[in-house]
Amino acid sequence: MPWSAAAEEAAALMERGTAPESAKGGAIELRDVTVRFGDFVAVHEATIDIAPGEFVCLLGPSGCGKSTLLNVIAGFVPVAAGHVRVAGQDVTGPDVSRGVVFQSSDALFPWLTVRQNVGFGPRMRRVNGARARELCDHYLELVGLADAAERLPSELSGGMRQRVQIARVLANEPPVVLMDEPFGALDAQTREVMQRELDRIWRDTRPTIVFVTHDITEALLLADRVLTMTAGPAAAIKEIYPVHLERPRDETATDAIEQHRVLRRDIGAEVSKTLRAQGLHDGDARS
Repeated sequence: MPWSAAAEEAAALMERGTAPESAKGGAIELRDVTVRFGDFVAVHEATIDIAPGEFVCLLGPSGCGKSTLLNVIAGFVPVAAGHVRVAGQDVTGPDVSRGVVFQSSDALFPWLTVRQNVGFGPRMRRVNGARARELCDHYLELVGLADAAERLPSELSGGMRQRVQIARVLANEPPVVLMDEPFGALDAQTREVMQRELDRIWRDTRPTIVFVTHDITEALLLADRVLTMTAGPAAAIKEIYPVHLERPRDETATDAIEQHRVLRRDIGAEVSKTLRAQGLHDGDARS
């Protein structure tokens, strides 16, 4: 999809209420972004427009550059060409305005309690003590961990630790939240619960979320739009799919099943390209 069409689709989200005026999120703009690691071109001329308060999933086969693009928005990886803006400001490095939730809960400080982990960001920003406690209590309540506030991460389940990560990011009240396969290490049942919880939390708080996944069902449960990527190297944005399903979503609904089929065919074609490039038999990647 050309960037102008992508921008029009993002603007339309505001008009139809998907990204309401009350959204706290910041707009994200990528223009012709190319990322290189030495002579290796990881991403080639990617252009994306994301509306304030929108939930966007980056979907594609392994190694297609999804996490690279997320790291570009986070400010962890510089671009070789193009530019990146969040809320109208050029991204030149990491910033508290862009919170990152990682796949591994090892990002938590194991020697701090849940409350201390969640309150770490506000303390570092020298937020007033009373306000910091208020933020901590609010987000612990929001993720359902108020009763676990004095426990250590080692005393929590994997799903609970991921909820601590989410609360810790939200306590800084960033306009943009970046999530790199945050539920990838969880068992299927916990993952499903966390997907529903994240949808609820996002609807309550309304930051802009960019969520990396290789799971089609997860993308359909969460996203306002799904952006698929071509296989690397020199990966690019392939297609942009609006998801017009009522929340909370039912993946067994007829429309969801049809959209799953379309996305599966799209991603399957890219997986086949990757396998052929490696000289492997691709099997049947068609739906």
